[in-house]
Amino acid sequence: MLVTPITPMIGAEISGLSLANLSDTEIREIKDLFLTHMVLVFRDQELTRDEHKAFAQNFGELHIHPSKRSGMGAGKEGEDPELFIIDTKPDAKQSNGEAWHSDVSCEEVPPLASLLYVTKTPENDGGDTMFANMYEAYNELSADLKNLLHSKFAFHDGEIDLRNYGIRLKPGQVYPKATHPVIPKHPETQRPYLFVNGSFTSHIEGIAKWESDMLLEGLHRYVAASPKFQCRVKWRKNTLTMWDNRCVQHHAIRDYVGYSRYGERVSVLAKESPKPYLAS
Repeated sequence: MLVTPITPMIGAEISGLSLANLSDTEIREIKDLFLTHMVLVFRDQELTRDEHKAFAQNFGELHIHPSKRSGMGAGKEGEDPELFIIDTKPDAKQSNGEAWHSDVSCEEVPPLASLLYVTKTPENDGGDTMFANMYEAYNELSADLKNLLHSKFAFHDGEIDLRNYGIRLKPGQVYPKATHPVIPKHPETQRPYLFVNGSFTSHIEGIAKWESDMLLEGLHRYVAASPKFQCRVKWRKNTLTMWDNRCVQHHAIRDYVGYSRYGERVSVLAKESPKPYLAS
């Protein structure tokens, strides 16, 4: 196994492995690397859907996206509910993930990891994904701002993200909403991280709306404008990238209008909802 860091702060490419045929020792090493680098990129993988899912299940139970269980009709007959299909056509008006976010942070228990396997990349070589280390986003905050945010909770509303895609819920349809600490503690590393994002976070609770808007807008701009704790992954055919959805945000770059892209994502369910780093 060869490990090549992408940046000093986040990300590593792992080569010399077939994810369809791992030993127990290799799985343990990947789990350690996952906690260290947060984003792992595996090139030249030939995976069936079952093999993709089997690799993800080394990290926990698979998550079912809320669109597959909300009565929204997103799932087609015979479609595997544990797979989230990303199929962007050349004439698509938009694609998945075109903003900094953590996958479905509106869930009461958001996924701990996402694993995207891309088998078709745009012919213009576009479609990279950016990732941001939210441990470092927290570390770079001033002491005063950390002290303010430690006791705060934010409301995450899935309908915000739906509206970004022009989707409105119909009578009888539901989508997750949840309150999470702004600064949670990672359950495995015990480190604090920043957990708000523009795709799902509605407001910070317990303060005036204008104060919440000011704080969230500033935090979102800060994450987007801080390349020192980001990395950029260029996709090639048959690349699987997995990331820690708790302490990482990502942004899919839409620079391939007129071209197509195809991938399948599975996500791993966390064991519990995020817990505050410090008690209020």
